[in-house]
Amino acid sequence: MPVPDTIVALSTPPGRSGIGVIRLSGIDALALTRKLLRKDHFSPQANRVTLQTIFDPESGEALDQALITYFQTPYSFTGEDVIELSCHGSPVLLLRVIDALLLLGARAADPGEFTLRALTHGRINLNQAEAIRDLIDAQTHAAVRQAARQLGGELSARLQPIKDALIDIIVPLESSLEFVEDDLPEITIEQINVRLSDLIQRLNDLASTFRAGRLLKEGLRVTLAGRPNVGKSSIFNRLLTFDRAIVTDIPGTTRDSLSELITIQDIPILLTDTAGVRTSDNLIESIGIERTRRAMADADLIVLVLDGTQVLTSEDQELLADARENKYLIALNKSDLADFALSNVCGLNGAPIMPVSAKTGAGFDLFRDAILKPFIATDIQDGSFLITNARHYDLLRRASDSLCSAKHLLESRSSEDLILLGLYESLRFLGEITGETTPEDVLSQIFATFCIGK
Repeated sequence: MPVPDTIVALSTPPGRSGIGVIRLSGIDALALTRKLLRKDHFSPQANRVTLQTIFDPESGEALDQALITYFQTPYSFTGEDVIELSCHGSPVLLLRVIDALLLLGARAADPGEFTLRALTHGRINLNQAEAIRDLIDAQTHAAVRQAARQLGGELSARLQPIKDALIDIIVPLESSLEFVEDDLPEITIEQINVRLSDLIQRLNDLASTFRAGRLLKEGLRVTLAGRPNVGKSSIFNRLLTFDRAIVTDIPGTTRDSLSELITIQDIPILLTDTAGVRTSDNLIESIGIERTRRAMADADLIVLVLDGTQVLTSEDQELLADARENKYLIALNKSDLADFALSNVCGLNGAPIMPVSAKTGAGFDLFRDAILKPFIATDIQDGSFLITNARHYDLLRRASDSLCSAKHLLESRSSEDLILLGLYESLRFLGEITGETTPEDVLSQIFATFCIGK
């Protein structure tokens, strides 16, 4: 069914640019464009670009020369008539054109409303819609590849055989209910039991990729911690490959936490440099030290930086005790100096010790690998399809649990109607992934996370 109103939004990022694209979608998209162009008989060919002059509907003043592209229903992205106006990228001009279209009767689009209309008209399913958002938000090449595979329908293709197999199991159980005097043959029950075991395993295998998928999508929070003057900021700059943090020989130079996003082996990492931890009466430094402890508590991995030219101090020991409550590794800095010695940290057990030189870069290749080692999965490295969405993971687990419940009831020879409840519930959870059975409030939450204009 057509949506009664026509929406408009800027589809390119805000700000000055060579081109800015304004998108219209709805039953009046072409009519509003005709008014904007002051051409009552403007009839563009679908999927063709034409150069036209845009006018202010109130003053009649020419605003811009723009490229107009017409996508005709039902073959557009949204499944409705869509007009894209490629204007010159002045923010003032683009806002004025949008205001003109609003004046003519268009409505400002809500976040993700173009994609929601594509879902409504069957152009894409829900997990493909979410893949569009993930593709826009992707921070690495690997995340782009995963989002593109989902947008291409790979998750739907993997789920469809499972749903078909579930329906094949449901049919004989429903038939048994119709003919209550006939119990299911024992061999049929055994066959259903084996098929349920297979489906449970397939769902669990798919869900098990989420740990790697979440890492690929969300990345890691890594915090550099240590006492003053051990080289945290120098290591921070070396990992960033540019001088972001101020480095001096004066202890306590870093007073506040600094964070930057880096990528290691296609994994996004939020790297945080922190103030050196020591006893201090300075109010500003004390605040910085408190922020260091909060950053350590929030980190997925703590990199404890120690000075490899000195034996462990009481401050080092205190930090080690704090770090042991989390995943951590030790970066033993200053390996380029003559008095550097691994024996200075003898007696430490558990965490890997990585000798490095922030000055020369020695040891940093192994150090980068060590940062990822507690988290990395072969699924990322071999390019396997991954579940990257927490909603999908939750629904896969629920679908598996429902099948496990149905299988238990089957094995205990419970009535078919009780077994069917679990099978239908599992089918419903799988349908929520692709949008066939997704509640309206869930849809609203999902599309609220999209950017306007998409």
